[in-house]
Amino acid sequence: MRPSWDEYFMEIAEVVKKRSTCIRRQVGAIIVKDKQILTTGYNGAPKNLEHCQNIGCKREQMHIPSGERHELCRALHAEQNAIIQAAYNGVSIKDATLYVTTRPCVLCAKMCINAGIKKIIYKGDYPDDLSTQLLDEAGVEMIKYPEEL
Repeated sequence: MRPSWDEYFMEIAEVVKKRSTCIRRQVGAIIVKDKQILTTGYNGAPKNLEHCQNIGCKREQMHIPSGERHELCRALHAEQNAIIQAAYNGVSIKDATLYVTTRPCVLCAKMCINAGIKKIIYKGDYPDDLSTQLLDEAGVEMIKYPEEL
């Protein structure tokens, strides 16, 4: 059976997350506009830096709970990488939709707001209520994708 557009794009985000080098959580994101994929992103270390898979996770070593102390993580989030990829390649993502395998954190939410993302379709939850509050306040439509179809 032919997948819906949401099923199609979320399935691609699931494939993208397989490139993640994060020890704690693998996340994939794609930015779509007019049914066209503009960029993709997964969580991992910046270009030319060692990945956590190779050197370990500082947040894990310090027993920091999920959703806290993002500044201690050497990796970029999937959403951040997708937004940065658009900027790097000169691709406008204004009024686009973000498909992401985990609900964005507050840092990614703020980036999405300022980048002009109008809709976020996410799969898994993330322990950061402030992100949802800010996205709601900014008028970004949030849609929880069902875990199983």
